[in-house]
Amino acid sequence: MKVRYCCLAAAVLLSSGCGKEERMEAIRFDKLLTQKKAAFAESNAQEKEFISGVRGWCEAMTSGGAGLGTQLAQNEAVAQDLAKSAASVSAQVGQVRQAVYDLPIQKEFTQGVRNTLIGELTRRQRLLQDIRSALQESAAAFDGFRQSRDYKGDTYPAGIDKLTRILGSYKEPGDAVTEAVTALTEKYSIKDADLGT
Repeated sequence: MKVRYCCLAAAVLLSSGCGKEERMEAIRFDKLLTQKKAAFAESNAQEKEFISGVRGWCEAMTSGGAGLGTQLAQNEAVAQDLAKSAASVSAQVGQVRQAVYDLPIQKEFTQGVRNTLIGELTRRQRLLQDIRSALQESAAAFDGFRQSRDYKGDTYPAGIDKLTRILGSYKEPGDAVTEAVTALTEKYSIKDADLGT
């Protein structure tokens, strides 16, 4: 009889110890996400502004063509600048993704939250990379138009059509970091005191 109680007590201690370890891992993850919240919010705002700028530029191009002479040079410069902006926003998203990826996580629920977040951040980086690639392609085409005697100024590069397709299916970034924090907080009853705030 005593052996059974000892085994039961040991099982309870072992399971509560595992639960504590799992909660501590979630708290570490929550702390990291809380630290990265501002950077993530800034990258969201920059991405929205960037996409709005690209969209307006593409609409001007599809309605009026790429132009001639200095207009072509100007459009080439804009495409190059926008491509740099896409790389910059992607790098900011990448810093958050890398910090989340580098945090050692073992427990299943916390891994699921992390994997969902990494998946969303990776999706955004791929989208920004596709936009950057289409912008670089367009910049090269503008230069080609400038060199051509046959170009009349009423068309635009194929990269603009690619951008239009990408932007047509674009959805604004949600607050994936806050969603991850909420999931961890609810599952593990994490309080501000746990985070040292």
